[in-house]
Amino acid sequence: MSATEASPTKSGPDYSKVVLSVKGLKKWFPIKKGLFSRVVGQVKAVDGVEFDIHAGETLGLVGESGCGKTTVGRTILRLLDPVTAGVAEFQGQDVFNIQGGDLRALRRRMQIIFQDPYSSLNPRMTVESIVGEALTVHGMVSGRKERRERVQELLAKVGLDPIRHISRYPHEFSGGQRQRIGIARAIALEPELIICDEPVSALDVSIQAQIINLLQKLQEELNISYLFIAHGLSVVEHISHRVAVMYLGRIAEIADCDSLFGNPVHPYTRALLSAIPNPDPDAPLNPEPLPGEVPTPINPPAGCRFHTRCKYAEARCKSNDIPIPIYEIEPGHRVACILGESVDGATRVGEQVHGDDENL
Repeated sequence: MSATEASPTKSGPDYSKVVLSVKGLKKWFPIKKGLFSRVVGQVKAVDGVEFDIHAGETLGLVGESGCGKTTVGRTILRLLDPVTAGVAEFQGQDVFNIQGGDLRALRRRMQIIFQDPYSSLNPRMTVESIVGEALTVHGMVSGRKERRERVQELLAKVGLDPIRHISRYPHEFSGGQRQRIGIARAIALEPELIICDEPVSALDVSIQAQIINLLQKLQEELNISYLFIAHGLSVVEHISHRVAVMYLGRIAEIADCDSLFGNPVHPYTRALLSAIPNPDPDAPLNPEPLPGEVPTPINPPAGCRFHTRCKYAEARCKSNDIPIPIYEIEPGHRVACILGESVDGATRVGEQVHGDDENL
């Protein structure tokens, strides 16, 4: 998606500068059996994903469990290696084709915040060691005194006590405090991009709000870009500038936050949004429950992968012979649906921009 296609609804992003560009990303996991570990199949966890992230932008990535959200983030960071197919360019560098010192330098500029704030921290290391280790490894501090001072600055920035907390161990903190330690570690190397892998899903609701506000504050101060992976649509709506909806390894719809929540087009997106609880007891209930279960990524359905659960599905939706078109409903709002021009009887102004849903 080009810079001119986005319709920013929150202040901050520079849509003229692309930090990360992902095209045709695929990550399949081989299924092996027998004495000689013969490959008998593939788990198609990510099967053709495209998106851009701009400077200072938060792109929310949502979908059901098992749709491939976390695999996307870990593959981009090369925590899962090698990639099956596709290109990820970080500020012009091909992430999947660099090695050695270049890869080490790249890792400094791309970081991750993990889902579980306890298991992602070494229980045998103090906060000073956890946050300061990367500073030493990448040569950003000259000695222990400078490292300690820098760690104290980072702890203060994320809302922890730099004096009392620096010498403690992870088990001495609450879940929210441990996640703050993880955030301090992520920003220590001054990255341009942070992949947030469901960073608040393991926290209480009140703590979730604090962590989200902290991430937004850090983004404004440090001009960081986020790929924010999450289940909670309310959280994604609050923090994201644009949102991409994934289903079974592919992106079904992508748009700026206001467009996607105010004018959802793909039947899967509409079903997800209808499931958001409404605090108003007098509000009408319009749920769109999805029948059946998510198909297996080992043998995904032909044609549109959502057709097995879609009440609008037609015969052409079930055929690989007819590429699923990509419609641009409005600038920056794209949907991978053969019925993109008309859903539920409502005609939509949409221009077909692609003929294959791997090019969303």
